[in-house]
Amino acid sequence: MKNVGTCFLFRYFLYLCIAFIYIMYMKKYILDLRITAVEQLSERYLLLVATNPDAALPEMKPGQFAQLRIDDSKETFLRRPISLHFVDRQRNEVGFLVQKAGPGTASLWEKRPGSTLNAVLPLGNGFTMPASPEQKFLLVGGGVGVAPLLFLGAEMKRMGARPTFLLGSRSKSDLLRLDVYRGCGDVYVTTEDGSEGEKGFVTQHSILRNEKFDRIAVCGPKPMMMAMASYAKSVGTPCEVSLENTMACGLGACLCCVEDTAEGNVCVCKEGPVFDIKKLKWQI
Repeated sequence: MKNVGTCFLFRYFLYLCIAFIYIMYMKKYILDLRITAVEQLSERYLLLVATNPDAALPEMKPGQFAQLRIDDSKETFLRRPISLHFVDRQRNEVGFLVQKAGPGTASLWEKRPGSTLNAVLPLGNGFTMPASPEQKFLLVGGGVGVAPLLFLGAEMKRMGARPTFLLGSRSKSDLLRLDVYRGCGDVYVTTEDGSEGEKGFVTQHSILRNEKFDRIAVCGPKPMMMAMASYAKSVGTPCEVSLENTMACGLGACLCCVEDTAEGNVCVCKEGPVFDIKKLKWQI
């Protein structure tokens, strides 16, 4: 038993060393953010807004994510990966859309304005931005996968482009912040029960038959992303997807999020989470 304990401690120490070196080398930051606003958007979704009280937030790109420390849950030892929902550079704030899924995310729901949110960020790579404002981008999201698309759409608007959002949910009550999305581009909606927009899945929306896009960006449940990737391939449109593999460390050290790609096994947290569908071994 002593040898087992020693081995565990050594592995844990080695992991900490790798994480520290990676953070220092790749210019990642461990920050004690201060919560400035908490808004419950629905029964399942919460918006956390935070600022760095000590300095300007680091440069972040749409599609990147943060690993948030869980301080108040005895059942949770690992950080939780949360997409960057928006970055407000004027107010020095970053927003996180949190879906309540377990003890870890439930603990984040207990945060209040003024409390501390420890975050490692920015992690991963981001989506491809338009080469020119004239390019037509379709941003497709389902469930909590809509979160990074707002940041992406806002950055496109900032460069003069106007993206099209295609957002799907179970019902009208799960559609979040539509007015904010409409401020960045055109918004189309599907709901599974038909309570808002077209009834069905995003992959069935009529806009996919009626319009042509230069590029597609997708984030959401894997079956939906695979279906959108298949559509993109069938019409010859370049497409990127943001994978949501389980991520424990966010640094590529724990190997929890490995994905088999055309270039071999890669860590989604480090090489992704955004991938060109051509690199994925999906049956599309």
